[in-house]
Amino acid sequence: MTNSGEPKEDSGLATRRMWWRSRRGLRELDLLLLPFVEDVYPSLGDADRAVYLRLLDNEDPELLAWFTGRAVPLDPELSAMITLIRSHGRPVS
Repeated sequence: MTNSGEPKEDSGLATRRMWWRSRRGLRELDLLLLPFVEDVYPSLGDADRAVYLRLLDNEDPELLAWFTGRAVPLDPELSAMITLIRSHGRPVS
């Protein structure tokens, strides 16, 4: 939702910004997150986009542990988002 004085951001611009925010510097994470942002993120609803943003707030070692299955987030929404991203991308070992 935007304020009446703010124009709504172009969805392509929002996706490009999210692509840059999703770049982690760890190849394993980039191979999962960047294709997800390109292919799936534009179709997510506002609630799922908010969960994705919360996911990105976590540190890379924690994300890597979650994506490799060595750990599981306590937050069920983050866990569901990880499952969605993993189902779209390449397996990380």
